[in-house]
Amino acid sequence: MDWMKFFSALLIIAMIIFLFPRAKEMLKNSPKASSNDLLAVLIPLILVIGFVFLLMKSV
Repeated sequence: MDWMKFFSALLIIAMIIFLFPRAKEMLKNSPKASSNDLLAVLIPLILVIGFVFLLMKSV
C-alpha cells in the first residue's frame, strides 16, 4: 500500500471530523435570507449567463 494514499485518506477523514460540527453550528446560527437577498443574487447571475450566451453566439 502506498503511504501517501494512506495519509491522504487519514487527512481527509480528519478534515471531515473537524469541520462537520463547525459547519453544523454555522448553519444553525446563520442569518435567514430575505427576498431582497435572492434578487441580489439572481440579477448578476442572469447578467453573466446572458453575457456568456452572447459570447457563444458571436463565435
